[in-house]
Amino acid sequence: MSSKYQASPTQIEQGLYITYASLAALAVVPIYFGSFSSLNKWKNPEEKTRKMKRQIDDEDDEDQDAPSESLSADDTFKFPVLGSLSLFTLHYALREYNTAYVNYALTAYFSIMGLFATTQVGVNTLTSILGFLGIKIDAWRINLARPSKEFYTARFTLVHLVMLVASVMLAGYYAATKHWIASNIIAFSLALSAVQVFSLESFKAGIVLLGGLCISDVYWTYGSAEILHAVVKQVDIPIKIVVPRLLLGLPLSKAYKFASLGLGEIIAPGLFVALCLRYDQHRAGQRNATLGRSTGFRKPYFIASLVAYVLGLGLHFYVSHTLKTTQPLIAYLSVACVFSVFLTATVRGDSKQVFGYTSEAGLAIAKAKKAALEKKRRLQAQKKLAAARRTAPPRAIHRVPKEEVYAAKPSPAVSVSGDSTPGSPAI
Repeated sequence: MSSKYQASPTQIEQGLYITYASLAALAVVPIYFGSFSSLNKWKNPEEKTRKMKRQIDDEDDEDQDAPSESLSADDTFKFPVLGSLSLFTLHYALREYNTAYVNYALTAYFSIMGLFATTQVGVNTLTSILGFLGIKIDAWRINLARPSKEFYTARFTLVHLVMLVASVMLAGYYAATKHWIASNIIAFSLALSAVQVFSLESFKAGIVLLGGLCISDVYWTYGSAEILHAVVKQVDIPIKIVVPRLLLGLPLSKAYKFASLGLGEIIAPGLFVALCLRYDQHRAGQRNATLGRSTGFRKPYFIASLVAYVLGLGLHFYVSHTLKTTQPLIAYLSVACVFSVFLTATVRGDSKQVFGYTSEAGLAIAKAKKAALEKKRRLQAQKKLAAARRTAPPRAIHRVPKEEVYAAKPSPAVSVSGDSTPGSPAI
């Protein structure tokens, strides 16, 4: 992504400020909109449970919450480990196999992933714009079902078809040219989709995620920098946001070096910021049971964490620019975001509520796990009881001879009186 254009030191210095501001904006936008997209409709706990009746209604479909994947502390603990293993594996593949083939495989994979991500982001964006303009679009539904069971159902509109075609063209253009703008669009869509789809179930899970990534980033930056740099130089895939260092007076076709921001440095803090927004909604919903989908509630934790993210990003840019050395960016962002929540909770006096909070999805998963564990224990107890019965010695059965049985039976009573009662024989 470099050219033979040579810029003066003054031009580079001036261009860097615009580059840093552009990177910050491209990082904040998916976090902000992804956080609001991750909000579910607040439901009044006192409402009666609705009947589980499937209704074919466009308005009901549009009112449904987007599917999401809840992440517990155990899940987030695995992310830094899996990330490090992936980096080791990628470095080994680049060293042992042809670099071009490895890039072909990665390009195909991320082109497909980007196809789905850009389609979803485009559909959400256009649907919101059309809804704001008051334009309603007809929807179609596809159902695959038997009389007693439904296997698959999907609802789509003309917007889905248009965005699918546009995403296919974008993915093909990126795979053919590797243009940095196409790469940015795919990376941007992946970041926004990740913040929307994945949700941390508690602040404990968020601290484990950011803490683990912080340790991992420090290790790769200072402990094994040669592996990290080798992978970054040889792999060209949309896992980072890139901006040219010179944007003034330079055509987009010419790029004199690029500044980049990895998707991990956007998604991981973005999940934490989205958690803060959902906690703000939780606090507001407890005071106003009819909150619904309204976003007009106070957002102290969301604002604090988002501002802390921007400040951490700016501090990293300043230190890297001043010292001219590579810095572990995720460490700056992790400390800033976590500290902002600690500080806000301390000032507001609700630290216990903050760190004891668990999302509804997390509570449902914990309840399901508990029920599954109890069922497993019951099955194990039944198996042990059945095994004990099979291995127990047979009981000794004492059979009494028939003669003894008859001898033990009492003889029937006989009347010897002369006066016989009607129906009884006289002797």
